Amino acid sequence: MSTARHFVLAAGGTGGHMVPAAALAAELIKRGHYVALISDERGVRFPGLFEGIQTHILPAGRLSGGPIGYIKAASAMLKGRAMAIELYKSFRPDAVIGFGGYPALPALLAAFNQGIPTAVHEQNAVLGRVNRLVANKVDAIATSYEDVARLAPKVRAKTHLVGNPVRDAVLALRSKPYPLLEEDGIFRVLVTGGSQGASVLSQVVPDGLSLLPVAFRRRLQVTHQARIEDIDACRAKYAELSIAADLATYLPDLPEQLAWAHVVIARAGASTLAELTCAGRPAILVPLPTATDDHQTANAREMTQAGGARTIDQRNFTPIELAKQMQRLGLDPEALQNAAGRARSCGRPDAVRDLADLVESLGDTPGDMPIGAPRAVKLGKREAFA
Repeated sequence: MSTARHFVLAAGGTGGHMVPAAALAAELIKRGHYVALISDERGVRFPGLFEGIQTHILPAGRLSGGPIGYIKAASAMLKGRAMAIELYKSFRPDAVIGFGGYPALPALLAAFNQGIPTAVHEQNAVLGRVNRLVANKVDAIATSYEDVARLAPKVRAKTHLVGNPVRDAVLALRSKPYPLLEEDGIFRVLVTGGSQGASVLSQVVPDGLSLLPVAFRRRLQVTHQARIEDIDACRAKYAELSIAADLATYLPDLPEQLAWAHVVIARAGASTLAELTCAGRPAILVPLPTATDDHQTANAREMTQAGGARTIDQRNFTPIELAKQMQRLGLDPEALQNAAGRARSCGRPDAVRDLADLVESLGDTPGDMPIGAPRAVKLGKREAFA
């Protein structure tokens, strides 16, 4: 075991930032280290992610709202930076790791001030705004994709491809086979809009599934995560169409649901893509059109080009288009299973190990780091997504 050290992880906002931070925290603790989390009110609302871990909520602000908004954000960040400096005096971190989102910025600014080694992890295929702001100053940049837009050439020498860490329960699916799909057996569909849900999925998916042939529709078993304001109407629509469906605003057993799913209909957030490719589940992806720098479309590109997913622009995501894709999947089990293998080929199951290795190396003499890389897999010829 390595010598026990202290690490601060800084993340906030959505589950896309918090889930990989939680995975790294668990790995570092497993290695005998001490971990503290810096986040905001939104970041700590996810149940079960950071239980038992020292957590500090700092003001951060957000760079929006014109000149007045910028002044307020700067004031909040300076206050957060000062609070982080005080925290570092007692916790004495060996390194500070940012996971994007504005709550990470004060923690990193404080680390720069105190001369503490730093790194950032980028979950998306486009370097996020906060990570772009600090890219020149941090000691290392960990990425989840081989090709990352907005990553300046001058920082590539300190950039390491590790992948996006997932929870142990999802990682365990890597060793399990794709669920058996019999010709007339149950066809399980998982619908998830990520940590914040997606109204468009609740509006389109029930109507799209209703257009499938009766024999196929009767085979469906849907698990649908919906926003709280959409769930009642969505549940009523499934009932009206006689489609078997379980709905919830939050899926605490998501890894179990993913294990049984034959196909997933989802947004293209970073954590969603990491889990789909780790588990090897084919998907129909509908990127969030308002995502910063259109990063969800960029996220979906690797899995789609590999043949493990079909990406549909939200403007074209209609019941008819969804029914067309679903029918193609349901009527060709061999092609669907091949798509699962192609999705799996994009997974980086060693992401948390490689990220922890990188974090432990901070402060050491610079050298080449082992990085995660997708393993080559033998793929069939039949394609589910053309």
